[in-house]
Amino acid sequence: MKNRSFLQKCLAAPHMVWTVLFIVAPLIFVAYYAFTDSDGAFTFDNILKAVEPDYMIIFFRSISLAIIATFICLLIAYPMAYAISRSKASSQKIMIMLVMLPMWMNFLIRTYSWMSILEDTGFINQLLTRIGLEPLHMINTSGAVVLGMVYNFLPYMILPIYSVMVKIDRRLVEAAHDLGCNNFGVMTKVIFPLSISGVVSGVTMVFVPSISTFYISQKLGGGNFDLIGDTIERQFQTAYNYNLGAAISLILMVLILISMAVMNKFSDEDGGGMVV
Repeated sequence: MKNRSFLQKCLAAPHMVWTVLFIVAPLIFVAYYAFTDSDGAFTFDNILKAVEPDYMIIFFRSISLAIIATFICLLIAYPMAYAISRSKASSQKIMIMLVMLPMWMNFLIRTYSWMSILEDTGFINQLLTRIGLEPLHMINTSGAVVLGMVYNFLPYMILPIYSVMVKIDRRLVEAAHDLGCNNFGVMTKVIFPLSISGVVSGVTMVFVPSISTFYISQKLGGGNFDLIGDTIERQFQTAYNYNLGAAISLILMVLILISMAVMNKFSDEDGGGMVV
């Protein structure tokens, strides 16, 4: 037993070292810079500045766009996950591969591709012009940013919902039909309650990167408005105000942890979803 315990500790050592170096240590540095000034003295000024109205507007904008993107992902992903889970096993493998296929491409390349599609002389506007319609200004708008979020993060919504739905016993659906439920009743009273853990996991996995993204807003938003990710990046790379950037990052982490805690209250630990 002692040898087995020692072996388990040795096998866990690389994971523990990785966790300390790349998770715990960065969080400690963020907290340190958030509560100190440029001279290293303890202060709350960074936190107080991070909650000023100008930054609160950016927080509100980031949260609003993240909620919109998450809701759209849910509307698209839920029926797709249901259709995949009810297909034949061989078809499921093909469809899941198609869902994951865009993720094999670099995130930056995917975003740049949407720039060429949405720009004023892009593919969509060229098509509209050829059929006699007026071109639309789509690039450098909040709608383009939401579209970029939905496209990049949609697989993170589909996969957890699918992983739960595929495990639902079909006999429960048959029993509901035998007891007089129509298709809508089966969906709302049987399938959705049993898949709620996957929905919560998917919402979490989409909302968290959406609220903290900065590259999508820079390229598809054109810098016309700031999201919280843009603000943090600017503090570190342009203004060189590490203390304020760390304070904003700390507040963002607290908001994310609160949202994840609330969402996990609605999830079922045994439901089979991808718990973040």
